[in-house]
Order: sequence, then structure tokens, then C-alpha cells
Amino acid sequence: MASVEFKDVCVDFPIYNANGRSLKKRLMQVATGGQLGSDPQGRVIVRAIDHLSFTLKDGDRVGLLGHNGAGKSTLLRLLSGAYEPSSGTAVSRGEVGSLIDISLGIDVEATGRDNIFLRGGLLGRTRAEISEKLDEIIEFSELGDFVDMPVRTYSSGMHLRLAFAVSTIVRPEILLMDEWLSVGDEAFKHKAESRLSEMVQATNILVIASHSKSMIMKSCNRAIWLEHGKILMDGNVEEICSRYFGK
Repeated sequence: MASVEFKDVCVDFPIYNANGRSLKKRLMQVATGGQLGSDPQGRVIVRAIDHLSFTLKDGDRVGLLGHNGAGKSTLLRLLSGAYEPSSGTAVSRGEVGSLIDISLGIDVEATGRDNIFLRGGLLGRTRAEISEKLDEIIEFSELGDFVDMPVRTYSSGMHLRLAFAVSTIVRPEILLMDEWLSVGDEAFKHKAESRLSEMVQATNILVIASHSKSMIMKSCNRAIWLEHGKILMDGNVEEICSRYFGK
């Protein structure tokens, strides 16, 4: 069983050399959507996540809603383990997989084949596990002989196909996404859509941030609406989408 439990979680980002710059502070508040304050050392901080408490369990398909700067990306990074709470507790049970930045770790000077092992290692796969999937990844990416060429020689579409093929070999219990991925030409896009759908169906818990009402309604059974790092609404996806997007 997979689960996520947040209790009174806050995330604060300190802003150095900002004291006395009232105009700059105000502009930062508007730009980030966070709440400005100060820590015990007197440093200016932006509170990106403000006392979040919620529980996710098997079967939850959660859409994160909110304007830019509402805290969606910060929450996804908390769930992935990239960020630690400044206060409160965040506990995840189950393997977590992230499709937030599928090109992370790609070395453009290395070959596509070498990058499969580099990116796979970042995803927590062993060399033996990657070797077992190597032919499948190469075939899915449609790179052919280019797999043994440096990635800097690739087109942007080839680069994305490689990153996507590697990043989607995992089947995590908790899957995190920032928008639905759309990569490659029409033929490859169809393959990518099919593989993403398989991943979503196989995962125990899905958390996806999106500005698309149709995608959230199609993929999710629950929605969390964030405003200024706080939960404004949490519940049935139809009800919250109708409130957030309008009728």
C-alpha cells in the first residue's frame, strides 16, 4: 500500500540581502504568490507552503489547481523528496516516481546509450535493471543508430524522445507530474500518450499539476486547490473544477 501524509507542513525560502528594500519585497510578494515574513535570525523569507495538512491513499488521482506561484511546483518537489519541510512532517510510503523534469541529468556530450544509464541511475535503477530494459528503451525512442551518437547532435525532438523513453521505464507506486507530457511528432505522440496512460493506470497514487480542466477531469478523482501556499479546497474533482474554472 502507498500513502502520503502531510501534517502542518511549511516551506520557507530565505531571501538574503533583502532587508530595507520595501519596494523589492512587495514586488517579490506579487511575483511569487508566497507570503513574506522573517525567520528567528531576522532574514526575510518567502513562505511557499503554509501549514499544509492532507492524506493521500491508494486509488487517489489528485489534480493540483492554482495560479502560477500558488505552490503547486513546490508541493510536487516536496512529494518527490527534492525539498524538505521547514516545519511540520511529510511522510511518503511507497516508491515515488517523478516526470517533472524528464531531461534532468542528460549529458549532451555523452551518447544516447550512455545517457540511458545516466538518467536511469538518477531514477534509482541499477545498471543491471537498465541493461535489461536497454533494447526496449532504444526501440521505443526510435533513435536507431543515433543512440551511439552524442546527444548534442540530436534534434530537440530526438532529445525528448530519448528522455521520455528512459523516464517512463519505471512503474512507481506514487507518480508525480507537472502537466501531461506531450513529446515528438504525431506518430510518437500517440505512443507516448499510450505509455503515460499505462503508467497512470498502474500507479497507486497520481498527483498532477495542470491548468487544463479537461485533463484534470479525465485523469483525476480528487482535486486540491492551492492559493498562496495554502489549501483553499480539497475534495471531489467535479465540484472543485466547476468552482475553479467556472461552469
